[in-house]
Amino acid sequence: LHNGRAVRRVVLDLADAVDEVLGGWVRETVSFVDSEVDRITPRTTAADVGTVARLTGLRDDCPVVTEPFSEWVLAGGFPAGRPGWEQAGALFVDDVTPYEERKLWLLNGAHSLLAYAGSIRGHHTVAEALADETCAGWMRDWWDEAARHLDLPEAPVRDYRADLLARFENPGMRHLLEQIASDGSQKLPVRVLPVVRAERAAGRVPDAGGRTLGAWVAHVRGAGAPLTDPRADELRRLADAPLPDAVRRLLGVLDAALPEDAALVDVVVAHAEELTSR
Repeated sequence: LHNGRAVRRVVLDLADAVDEVLGGWVRETVSFVDSEVDRITPRTTAADVGTVARLTGLRDDCPVVTEPFSEWVLAGGFPAGRPGWEQAGALFVDDVTPYEERKLWLLNGAHSLLAYAGSIRGHHTVAEALADETCAGWMRDWWDEAARHLDLPEAPVRDYRADLLARFENPGMRHLLEQIASDGSQKLPVRVLPVVRAERAAGRVPDAGGRTLGAWVAHVRGAGAPLTDPRADELRRLADAPLPDAVRRLLGVLDAALPEDAALVDVVVAHAEELTSR
């Protein structure tokens, strides 16, 4: 979130370290715009490289495969002017946060749910998981839960969900669940936990969010897609315990306060058991 501010901080730190005058010039003359980009780009495969070579006669070792859908949202000032990006579909707003949250929760959060729960049910791609009505129902439940906390009108959220369904069902993308499942300890705090916290603040136990967390716990314990995470060794050690203890330990990696929430722990345990008792 707020990537423009993050870039500004890094650039100013570097500029100040190089030269005080440079830092002052950047502050006075350079603007940093927050932006949100929404387009699914699966990992490049050898087949993609071969397809590009066959169609173009050129060798490209890292072609980027994308979907038809694209969205670019920007917020901030352009004191020196800018190209007419809106003519190509860019959206200029006062604050990109609602759009970032919509993408992170509805797209990325659903991706994480499908990556863990879908791979446990034997699926390999997003499109395969969506063809499983159980997985599709779980995703709709997650969307319902997350949408309650989006700061956007109902109509654009409804339209975005319809677009997402078509995007996820696109078999041409072949978006691997194994790829999406990687780095869960870093992804879940921004994709899932904001909704979980909002549900708890509203006095509800987040069933759909709890299912995603339960699926991740089961994934760490060896179910579904292989575990790929910068903290993989630590996660495996924490998961090597009776399930309720493993849930509390692993939730503590995501947020130190979560293991103290007994109702949340219970729902995560229940979903982890449900997913691994097949």
